[in-house]
Amino acid sequence: MEPLWREVVGRRLRERRQSRGDTLSDTATRAGISPQYLSEVERGRKDPSSEILAAVVGALGTSIAEIAGLAHRDLTRGGATTLAA
Repeated sequence: MEPLWREVVGRRLRERRQSRGDTLSDTATRAGISPQYLSEVERGRKDPSSEILAAVVGALGTSIAEIAGLAHRDLTRGGATTLAA
């Protein structure tokens, strides 16, 4: 079964956050959302609005275009198969 866009984007957001050494709480506070909600976004359980996504990528020092590009690459190159890991 093909992964959902929100799962791939969530994984990319989590990778970016972790590569920065940020906690869920750090990033959520900067984005103005709860850590619980950010966790659900990262796990692909919630489909964030464009406003929430913009706030999260801003808190991570990146852009929607960059995260979307990485997610697109994952989906087209088969990288999304690692989502279950």
